[in-house]
Amino acid sequence: MTDVIVSHDGPVVTLTLDRPERRNALDPGLLHDLSSAVDGAGADDGVRVVVLTGAGTAFSAGADLEWMRASVNLSVDENRREAATMAAAFEAVDRCPKAVIARVNGPAIGGGAGLVACSDVAIAVEGARFAFAEVRLGLLPATIAPYVLRAIGPGHARELFTSGRPFDAEEARSLGLVHHVVAPDALDAYVARRIDDYLACGPEAVDANKRLVRDATASLTAPDLPDRIAAARASPEGQEGIAAFLDKRTPRWLNSRGS
Repeated sequence: MTDVIVSHDGPVVTLTLDRPERRNALDPGLLHDLSSAVDGAGADDGVRVVVLTGAGTAFSAGADLEWMRASVNLSVDENRREAATMAAAFEAVDRCPKAVIARVNGPAIGGGAGLVACSDVAIAVEGARFAFAEVRLGLLPATIAPYVLRAIGPGHARELFTSGRPFDAEEARSLGLVHHVVAPDALDAYVARRIDDYLACGPEAVDANKRLVRDATASLTAPDLPDRIAAARASPEGQEGIAAFLDKRTPRWLNSRGS
């Protein structure tokens, strides 16, 4: 059993996050499967393009609720190990030597939006929604921050990270998180066009150009990002935020203006 379906079509591999009943939410099992599938595609000389998408109507709803529930009872060290698993999956997508196309077929929240930022080209359907909502749980999007900063810049990242507000596909395009927005019935045809674009490029040059961008923006990566999310999860505020979300109540810090 795997939470990532790997489909081959000549030089193209499609990786489908396959937890549709949970809106392709991320948990350690899926993240491990994703890392393995991306690394396998990257090491396959016959693969030129990797397409990343989600089963059902969502790309990825971010961290799985049951995983979040369990994290409340973990120590800082245990949370750090789980954060490292998450960071490894994003790093695998980002460092993949093959062109990576995000086929964003629906909502991409939190870590789901992080996977979009790790991709080389992101194509989203009209109506897709995005958010970096961790702050509303008393948390922070530490492991995805370098990739999001590279995609949209620190100014936009600061506003979205600190507010947690949702935004639509057109705004995602204007920010640089998404490159193209298409109607749902045009999604596959547009992805096919971009695949053809990459198949016309030298595969070694694609890898070299990806490494060029990574190296030129290496200063955006801090070494302790898993530690930061682990500390936030174990903090009183993080535990209150997660508990409130799971209990479907407002967190204790929520006040209306004037109260």
